[in-house]
Amino acid sequence: MAELDIDDVRRILVACAGAQDGIDLSGDILDTSFADLGYDSLALMESAARIEREYGVELPEDRIGDVGTPRDLIALVNAAPSAVR
Repeated sequence: MAELDIDDVRRILVACAGAQDGIDLSGDILDTSFADLGYDSLALMESAARIEREYGVELPEDRIGDVGTPRDLIALVNAAPSAVR
């Protein structure tokens, strides 16, 4: 399984929820909250579903709600077990 990185997070956020006006995703956003980036819990859930499909991992739904920053999301995904197929 390939590891998720910040460039993957940027790509997936834009693909799932678009780019928010006035938000520069190309900067250092690792520790910027998803709320400050303009992404709500629905956008995060859609992104998590796409990550599960693309990376073949299972993300616990109860933990996705606790993810506050891209750094948190990357850590959760890269520590997740592979999905059973």
